[in-house]
Amino acid sequence: MPAAFSSAYLAGDVGAQAFLPGFRDRAARAAVAERAAGRAVAAPLLEALRTQNRAYAPSPARERHLDALATAGTVVVVTGQQVGLFLGPLYTVYKAAAAVATARALERETGRRCVPLFWLQTEDHDLAEIDHCHVPRPGAPPLTLRLEAADRDARVSVAHRVIGEEIHAPLGALEEALGAEPHAAFLGLLRTWYRPGHTLAGAFAGVLAALFADEGLVLLDPRQRAVAALAAPLYHAALARHEAIDAALGARGRALEAAGFAEQVPVRPGASLVFFHRDDPAGPRFRLERRDGAWALPGGPALADDELVALAARDPLRFSTSALLRPLLQDTLLPTAAYVGGPGELNYLAQLAPLYELLQVPQPLAVPRARFRLLEDHTRALLAKLGLAAPADAERPRDELLRRTADAGGADPQAAAAVAGRARAALDAHLGELERLDPSLRDPVAKTRVALERRLARLVTQYGRALAERDRVAAGRVDRLQGSLCPGGTAQERFYSLPYFACRHGARPLVERILGAVVPFDAAVRDLDL
Repeated sequence: MPAAFSSAYLAGDVGAQAFLPGFRDRAARAAVAERAAGRAVAAPLLEALRTQNRAYAPSPARERHLDALATAGTVVVVTGQQVGLFLGPLYTVYKAAAAVATARALERETGRRCVPLFWLQTEDHDLAEIDHCHVPRPGAPPLTLRLEAADRDARVSVAHRVIGEEIHAPLGALEEALGAEPHAAFLGLLRTWYRPGHTLAGAFAGVLAALFADEGLVLLDPRQRAVAALAAPLYHAALARHEAIDAALGARGRALEAAGFAEQVPVRPGASLVFFHRDDPAGPRFRLERRDGAWALPGGPALADDELVALAARDPLRFSTSALLRPLLQDTLLPTAAYVGGPGELNYLAQLAPLYELLQVPQPLAVPRARFRLLEDHTRALLAKLGLAAPADAERPRDELLRRTADAGGADPQAAAAVAGRARAALDAHLGELERLDPSLRDPVAKTRVALERRLARLVTQYGRALAERDRVAAGRVDRLQGSLCPGGTAQERFYSLPYFACRHGARPLVERILGAVVPFDAAVRDLDL
């Protein structure tokens, strides 16, 4: 069975380096940054960035970064994510922190100004992927919050999803669950941005910008007319060269398979990498597919090549990217030196080198995002009580952890019965001696044997109950530990969201702890004590 590319890539596998250049070599990082420094940010994009970022909390550091983007030789470290409810999974914050730390490291290494930028993936239309989040509750099952929006199945980019009155339910649930925490003021920040009339994208961006205001994180939403106009040439090229793109992606997929790696994003022959929004920019979007010499949409008329070219010039927001085209758009618009991504993103970036070459877009470094396990007092206490040395042990199968706990405690369900058997044999021998000394003791000896048998059986039963109780306590501890560090077999950072940790430990102190723990260009999962 094919393996995930990212696992081999992050382990430094030589075979994986052939598909995605390594990020560990300092000279290679400097060369990529130097190449990126030769590109400039277009004036319309600079203006769009300034306009978008003025909507967030004031940040002198962000203003300095925006000024730097207008200066020749400045490069960018980009990361990005779908705009999940209340920032979505914890790794959203880890990505932002890793982009900041990587930008700082590249700036130190190369002497080039380097700006961290968060690309808001607002073109996506799958609301079910972002409309919920999970909040841990120590000692209780996690709380799942969901945004019960109307027209859930509409294929509308999330950029156009406006928050309605339905937001009050998840906010109220957060208040009830976290209102007594020492830093519950964080809920005020959420209420400021997640409110009726705001878009989901704007709310996400407002909270993230506030958390990283001191670091000057710049945010970019591509679903803006000025940005879409700059993207139009890439859409045109992707459609005009669709056959060559099909061939390149097919060959790349076969090469990955031959090397033992799985293809992250399956490629459908005849399907383009471009989505088209039916009716208007806020309408449902569908992937353009080539049929009988024209571009077809489900349930819509065929569109000729010249019609699409004219539409792209007149209304560029009618177009948007697929997962495989989004990185090329990002690196067409920005002087990107590095992209900070998670394992899934590294998997599909491995598919894209032929497209970068075909469309003549410089490919940046692919750098792993930071990965953490957040450890609280109750988590460390559970590890100690279970005799587990490393938090990573919590990710082992539950049955294995229970066996290890039983072995550490020296528990043996058969031990008491064996001891009772030896005691019975020894006592029986001595009682037999008494019976032989005086036949009149036969009946008292028989009664003693019955009494001893009952008592020994009672002791064996008590031991069994003690073991069962020990097992019950251990099982509860294992369940609580795994519920904290790997709920449902999922990594903590992919399941839980920020609000609980921000309310308990403070949003800004938590961000600072994360920033201090990030090691640029390092793929290790780190344990972070809170």
